[in-house]
Amino acid sequence: MILKISRELKTGIVAIVAISLFVWGFNFLKGQNIFAKTKRTFKTEYANVQGLNTASVVTINGVVVGKVLNITFSKEIAKKGALEVVFSVENDFEFSKNSIAKIYSASLMGGKSLAIVPSYEGETAISGDILKGEIESDIFSTASEMLNPLQAKFENVISNIDSLMVGLNDVLDVNSRNHLKASIIQLNSTLTTFNQAGKKMDNILASNANSLNATISNAEKITNDFSKISENLASVNFAETVQDLEKTLANVNSLLGNIENGEGTIGKLMTDDQMYVNLENASKELEELLREFKEHPKRFVHFSLFGKKDKGFKKESAVDKNQK
Repeated sequence: MILKISRELKTGIVAIVAISLFVWGFNFLKGQNIFAKTKRTFKTEYANVQGLNTASVVTINGVVVGKVLNITFSKEIAKKGALEVVFSVENDFEFSKNSIAKIYSASLMGGKSLAIVPSYEGETAISGDILKGEIESDIFSTASEMLNPLQAKFENVISNIDSLMVGLNDVLDVNSRNHLKASIIQLNSTLTTFNQAGKKMDNILASNANSLNATISNAEKITNDFSKISENLASVNFAETVQDLEKTLANVNSLLGNIENGEGTIGKLMTDDQMYVNLENASKELEELLREFKEHPKRFVHFSLFGKKDKGFKKESAVDKNQK
C-alpha cells in the first residue's frame, strides 16, 4: 500500500528542516557547535578586551578548541567597567584552575584570539570556573609603549626650543641682528683669508719640497749620529774614567802642594826671594851687555882682512870700569 503524503505535510517537513538548518548555521556563526559531544564554558575578566569579539576562536597550544560566546560588562559595583568574557571548550582536554586565558594577536591585521595557557598543577577546572585573564603585548602595543616616553620627551624638547627661540627674538633686537650679520660677514672674510693663506703655504711647500726633504734627511742623519754617540757613551766605562780623573786631580794637588812648600825649581822660584833677586840682577847685567854690544860691537869682535888693529878701539882700564 502506497502511503500518499499530502502537500501540506511536505511543506511542514521542508519548513522544519529549513528552521533547523537556520538555527544550526546561526549558532555555528556564533561559534557554537550544537552537535558537539562535550561542551564546557569558562569565564574570565578584562579591563580592555583589545578588540576581542564573539567570533574569536579559543586555542590551546595553537589548536582551536572553542569559541568566544559572550562579552558583557560586569554587573558588580566593585568591578564597574570590567568586561566578562564567556568562552567554550568543546573537547575533554583537562587543565587546572591555575590556567590563564590570554588575549593575543592572531595576525598582523589586528585580529584578536583567546588562548588558554594550560597549567596542570592544582585542582582540575570544570565548566563554569573563572580563569585568570591576561593580555599579551603585540608588536604595535610594545612599540607604542616604548614610543610614548620618547614622544613626551620630544614634545618637551620642542617646547624648550620654542621657548629658546622666543627668548632669542626678545634678546636679538634689530641692532643686535645687524651686528650679528656683520660679524658673520667678517668671519666669512677671515675664512677666505685663511683659505688664501693656506693655498700660498701649499705653493711654498711645493716649491721647497726638495729643500724640506733634504732638511728632513739631514735631521734624520743627525738623529742617527746622536743615537750612535749615545750608544758609544753607553759603552764607555765611566767608573774607570772618574777614577783616572780623581788620580789626575790628586797628582795636580800634590804638585801644587810641593810648589807651595818651595820644593823643586818652580817652588823655589815662587818661595825663595834671593833667587828672584839673583835672576833680576842677571837679567839687568844681560840687558847692559846687549846694549854695550849694540853700541860698540868692535870691542867684542876683532876681524880684519889685513890683520890691522882697530885704531878707534881703546882698551878700558880698570879705573874706567870702576867709574862706570
